[in-house]
Amino acid sequence: MTRGAKRDVPLGPAVDDPVRPAVRRSRRLALPVGLVLLACVALLALAWGSSAIPPGTIFAIIWRRLFGAAASPAWPASWETVILQIRLPRVILAALAGAALSQAGAVYQGLFRNPLADPYLIGVSSGAGLGATIAITLGLSFGWGSLGGVSALAFAGALIATGLVYSLSRVGGRSSVVTLLLAGVALGSFFTSIQTFLMFRTEDAFHTVHIVSWLMGSFNLASWAKVYLLAPVLVVGGGIVWAFGHRLNVLQLDEEQAQQLGIPVERTRLTLVIVASLVTATAVAVGGIIGFVGLIVPHAVRLVWGPDHRFLLPMSALAGGVFMILADGVARTLLAPGELPIGVVTAFLGAPFFVYLLRLRRRLLLQ
Repeated sequence: MTRGAKRDVPLGPAVDDPVRPAVRRSRRLALPVGLVLLACVALLALAWGSSAIPPGTIFAIIWRRLFGAAASPAWPASWETVILQIRLPRVILAALAGAALSQAGAVYQGLFRNPLADPYLIGVSSGAGLGATIAITLGLSFGWGSLGGVSALAFAGALIATGLVYSLSRVGGRSSVVTLLLAGVALGSFFTSIQTFLMFRTEDAFHTVHIVSWLMGSFNLASWAKVYLLAPVLVVGGGIVWAFGHRLNVLQLDEEQAQQLGIPVERTRLTLVIVASLVTATAVAVGGIIGFVGLIVPHAVRLVWGPDHRFLLPMSALAGGVFMILADGVARTLLAPGELPIGVVTAFLGAPFFVYLLRLRRRLLLQ
């Protein structure tokens, strides 16, 4: 093929995964190594903070809480509060949110056959942002289960936006990738304009700061209740999309070929959109809108181990958890005793990587 000619660069394989044997062998170790790395990073995050706590003491505190101990503890009582009520739920919530956003990003990139897709592509972030803005500007303080008023309206807004986008994209009882993307862009812009209007209309500067802070994401209000909310959604949703890994591989072909191979394209797309959007909406409700995680993590995994979704989905979840814990650690310690929104850290890391992806894709298209 000449240098000036263009060709399509597929996002992944159709059915089989023709990767190099070395890459295939590395996958056997990647998941267990990823689990070990996740545990090590979590332990580092638990020890890392204004009060440094030795890892051995952290193990002892958690063991004492789980199984009890007859002897009196050899550490200050305040350390138990710091670990069990502040750091541990925050670290677990960050890991769960990172896994949720990364896995949803991998699903959307495969579903739309677009390497630049992310979990917020079809309006989840704009709907959540509008819901949170309404709750903050109106000063709503109601609760919904383990969610406060802001998180509850953000969750509802994300689901409503996703439902509207999918409804608008259906023509003749069917939807297509192009109409889903266009409907998501149009409705997202509409919701964002309303959100901006409400921000400028409010006369309380604290409300504006609160809105901006929420839109950039943070885990400073992490709690066990939020962990108990996100964990089952991620486990169930992750299991469903993992079961659809082979279908996502087949969908890298065009829709007609996928149907000829026995894939119910419309039903598969609807299921994956619903599950990925629900997981994303829950992650946004408990942590705010955290950008670039669902874009860069699946790409990093794909570049190293190939595009087979049967491996890409669980590995993206593990890598996303590690990345989010590290980003949150930087966010809460870089300006201590103050705290950066975690979206600032992920954007700082994600924006250069995004530019790199654009340049890499352009080089592939010109080969």
